[in-house]
Amino acid sequence: MPGKRVRRREAEGIDVPDRPDGPDVETVLDELYVTPPSDFVGRREVRAAAARTSGRGDDARAIRGARRPTLAAWAANLLLRSRPEESRQFLELGESLREAYRTLDPGGLKELSDQRRRVVAALSREAAGLARTAGQPLSGSVLQEVESTLRAVLADADAARRWSGGRLETALAPPSTFSSGTEPAAAAPTTEKRPAPTTAKRPASAKRKKSTPAEPSAASTRGREGKDELAERRRERQLRLERERQAEREQRLAQAREEAKAAERRLGDRRAEAEDADATLRRTRGHRDRARRQVSAAEQQLRTAREALERAREQVGRAEERASHAEEDLDRAEQERRQAEERRRTAAAALTEAEREARDSARAVHRLNRSGGD
Repeated sequence: MPGKRVRRREAEGIDVPDRPDGPDVETVLDELYVTPPSDFVGRREVRAAAARTSGRGDDARAIRGARRPTLAAWAANLLLRSRPEESRQFLELGESLREAYRTLDPGGLKELSDQRRRVVAALSREAAGLARTAGQPLSGSVLQEVESTLRAVLADADAARRWSGGRLETALAPPSTFSSGTEPAAAAPTTEKRPAPTTAKRPASAKRKKSTPAEPSAASTRGREGKDELAERRRERQLRLERERQAEREQRLAQAREEAKAAERRLGDRRAEAEDADATLRRTRGHRDRARRQVSAAEQQLRTAREALERAREQVGRAEERASHAEEDLDRAEQERRQAEERRRTAAAALTEAEREARDSARAVHRLNRSGGD
């Protein structure tokens, strides 16, 4: 498997340089299947366009044909690539478990089942942590699909081979029972009916000839040969019809398998889109919750500001009342000042009049003094 070869070279410390016209197609595919599903299509188009621009049309088509993995499949791929040593031990454990399930007693099977649950739970948590670090937290249902995939890897050799390639597109389902993966494949049943060889009847006829004292006539011999030839033609025609029906069935089966694969790919895309929608919904709900908290804080600030404004208005009212009293006091003071000014002017006029009268009296006294001396 190409993915295994690439990982083996990486594990052995052999550097795998990029081609002068861009990275190797296997390297690109390995990279794509550990890319978060939300970024998969964009990264795939960029890589395919780069390969097409560099003149590698086959590589571009291979890259373009990569299907986006579901969130659970991506997490399983990420676990394999990010934890190679643990993944290798996990695959070896699966081989041991499948072999042990063929030979162990019920007590041993229970112990292995407990160990299997612990290992699957630990690796599932590891995958969830890796996904969370990559910015793609796994929901409870997705985490169950990751656990299902890991159980399938332990139980089924084919599932282990698929996961070890690091390019799962959908989650795997474990079989109902363990399989060791070492049993020989059963021979495919055949529906062809092989005609019995014509020579099989000849010994019998030979015996009949020996046991028949009289030689059969030429007409009867030609009659039997004609019947044998007719039967042979019927068998050949029947065999040809069976082969045609078998070919038609195989063609329909191949077509049905292709349609099933296409449906599985479409289902994977729909699941990935649903997971993306769930992630978007979770982010939107988070934004909504933050917005609600911000609105609540703003409303609290508004209430506080309104209370402060009400207090300020009360203070303004009291200040306006004091200002009104002060204006009244000022009016009274102004009136008293005008009255005082009037009294001052009256007093000044009286003083002036008194001074004038005093001067007149002084002049009169002076004149009288002068007249008395004369």
